[in-house]
Amino acid sequence: MKIRTLTVTVALAGLSLAGVSQTVFAAEAAAARETITPAFTEAIANVPGKTMTALVVDYAPGGKSLPHRHGQAFVVAYVLSGAIRSGVNNGEVRVYHAGESWTEKPGAHHTVSENASDTEPAKLLAIFVADTKDKKLVTFDKQ
Repeated sequence: MKIRTLTVTVALAGLSLAGVSQTVFAAEAAAARETITPAFTEAIANVPGKTMTALVVDYAPGGKSLPHRHGQAFVVAYVLSGAIRSGVNNGEVRVYHAGESWTEKPGAHHTVSENASDTEPAKLLAIFVADTKDKKLVTFDKQ
């Protein structure tokens, strides 16, 4: 088995975000029944060497992400619509509804990330604060 890695480049500023979403994320999204679309990437002016990257994650009804980690990035997840079931570091699994959020510390293991509904879609905004040189913001577990 090989490690499945989704590489998110934090140097998206000079690239077409729409084109990147179609090519970089397509294979992983098909396997997990999710669609990942880059929203923005911005250097943090008052924190040299750090970049903020945001991704929109759309879950089809019943869709889920594979267990994964976000390296040394600090992550804020904000539910835009629907309900997302989430569990980090084998802790309590909780359902978050539109308008609710959670955070993940660097190195956290995101073991459960899925649409809480089998009939309605759900969407979240994931915001990463990471070293500008860190190119692997999502690393999936071995399958």
